[in-house]
Amino acid sequence: MYGKAFAPEYQGALTTLSVNSSLTDVLAAGTERLRAAERDGARGEAARSGLAVAEAHRRLGQVADADRAWKASYRTARDAGDTGAMAWALWSGGTLARQRGAFPLAWRLLRLAAELGGHAGDVVVRGYSLAGLAETGRIQGDYAAVTTLHEQLLAEARARGEARHTVWALEGIAQIHRNTGDLDTAYALFEEAAGIAADAEDRRGHAWALRGLADIVSVRDHDPERALALLTEAEVSCRAMNLSGALAYNHKMRGNVLYRAGRHEEARDVYARALAEFEEMSEPRGRALARLGLVKSLARLGRDRAETEAELTELAGMLERIGLRHAREMVERARTELGCAPGPSGHADGDDEAAAR
Repeated sequence: MYGKAFAPEYQGALTTLSVNSSLTDVLAAGTERLRAAERDGARGEAARSGLAVAEAHRRLGQVADADRAWKASYRTARDAGDTGAMAWALWSGGTLARQRGAFPLAWRLLRLAAELGGHAGDVVVRGYSLAGLAETGRIQGDYAAVTTLHEQLLAEARARGEARHTVWALEGIAQIHRNTGDLDTAYALFEEAAGIAADAEDRRGHAWALRGLADIVSVRDHDPERALALLTEAEVSCRAMNLSGALAYNHKMRGNVLYRAGRHEEARDVYARALAEFEEMSEPRGRALARLGLVKSLARLGRDRAETEAELTELAGMLERIGLRHAREMVERARTELGCAPGPSGHADGDDEAAAR
């Protein structure tokens, strides 16, 4: 039913690159091709090569380089009159904005990308941009607004037999079910996504699905050893492809699993490692979530309650500024769990989830 996964963001002369290519290899090949296209005055090819450069930088956590690269790709595509390439550049920029926690900018750029993709007749970039909007809304906790869009995109991806996009949609819907308490449905969807990704040789999608399965196994089945084994399997792919963001979120989930199992010293060390990784890539959302896990671990290990309360208050403000609807409830759960004084009331529920795809 599904073909092998492919990476439509690797365009022009770079279409020979695999979806599983190491990002350092993608960056090297993209940079070489970009320079050659610039020398030849081939603006269309330069714009599309620049897209691969931008995406490699983004997934490697090199935020400033990624920002420069997508903007350069967009300008070159505009000069070349290539509307499709302009849409792809905006998609990359919108995805980077979401990764950085700049959600209003992400919405704006991804909407423009979808619009331009429609004008260009490029159904793939339009679909990826709509998927980006759906993922942005899901991360912010606006499930009512984006559940239908997730399901629509899943149906379209299934109809086209596009494995990579099918896996993405399944994982997004699974995360919504996980965050709203339907763990059995979430597990089944993550399991289906993992199977499709494995058959399609989509190592990135498979790693994210394994992370989701590990979360459910930890929460529902209270089986930390199996959860840790799933995360270890996913980490192999993250390292092979140099997926910095995915690896940091993998480590944060490992911290969650250890914390739930009462292994607080181990959890503290893993959260600290994830925090350093998020700080290195200037990823504010992941940084705040890793800090929350670290605060909880330190509290369990005897940290002064006043210090814990002060940091939880700071984190609540930070997460709210980022624009996460789960922020207050996540912090309130931590306050209750740790016996701290209550803060301002919240309204959201659910656990955190990955964003830096």
